[in-house]
Amino acid sequence: MLKALFQILIFPGVLFLFVFGLCGEFIDRKLCARFQNRIGPPWFQPLADFIKLVSKEEIIPEEADIKVFKLMPVLALTASSVSILYIPTLAERSAFSFNGDVIVVLYLLTLPTFTYFLGGWYSRGVYSMIGAVRSLTQLFAYEVPLFLVILASALLADTWSLSGMVAFYSRHLGYWFCNIIGFGVALICFLGKLEKVPFDIPEAETEIVAGSFTEYNGRLLALIRTSFNIEMIVGASLLAAVFLPFGLNLWPALIFPFYLLQVLFIIVIITFLRLLFARLRLDQMISFCWRFLAPLAFLQVILNLIFKAVLPR
Repeated sequence: MLKALFQILIFPGVLFLFVFGLCGEFIDRKLCARFQNRIGPPWFQPLADFIKLVSKEEIIPEEADIKVFKLMPVLALTASSVSILYIPTLAERSAFSFNGDVIVVLYLLTLPTFTYFLGGWYSRGVYSMIGAVRSLTQLFAYEVPLFLVILASALLADTWSLSGMVAFYSRHLGYWFCNIIGFGVALICFLGKLEKVPFDIPEAETEIVAGSFTEYNGRLLALIRTSFNIEMIVGASLLAAVFLPFGLNLWPALIFPFYLLQVLFIIVIITFLRLLFARLRLDQMISFCWRFLAPLAFLQVILNLIFKAVLPR
């Protein structure tokens, strides 16, 4: 019981994700600034922003559904935090591994988007409702290709467990190259999941202020921003486990630092990609996902079925 509580509350659970999420946000913002020839924020800025938001007065719109309005940020944070328990971070096996946990992780990482939709919709503000509809519409564009490439990797490994996938690819290191198309598709879909440029359509500041989160402030907005930070860490951890199966054969003391480097490497790629492109319109984003990402994801599935038949196990 004590071990389970430690894993949920300390590592790899809430406290670790909160601290690492703040570090990830700082790196993202600092790199973004440096790429644009700006100085960027100091290292403690994400924590200072969190403390500032928590200390502010909480204002709820008169027409909002108070229960749903308050509950959605908590659910988003909970879903993002729980999913890390099924992703290997220190060894081949995760804290709560079982056959089929990859489906659970994908489901849990989908829930925050639904909570953002419901929170924005029940805010009853015009900008919030428009942003909420955009969030849900965008979900159906990037989620299918993301699911397909993750499951394609699972097909090649012949397991529905993330720990099993990591164990398989750590024994067959050369097989990671079979999933290179899927890795590229997953990175792009990850941008959509985090609502970053060019897929920041749901909260486009120049169009609809802050989208679903326009009416949020204070502690609730702090929870939403934290859930995005945690989702970034969990998503990067998932991509590292599935597509970058390296480091588990190292000396045990080096496995965790190598895991951190893998996650930071993915965050740097995400930062670079969001600076490289301008924001797309919603119809352009949907067209791009279904015309390009979905076919590439299907191609990855077909290739992995072929690789599974011809490559030694």
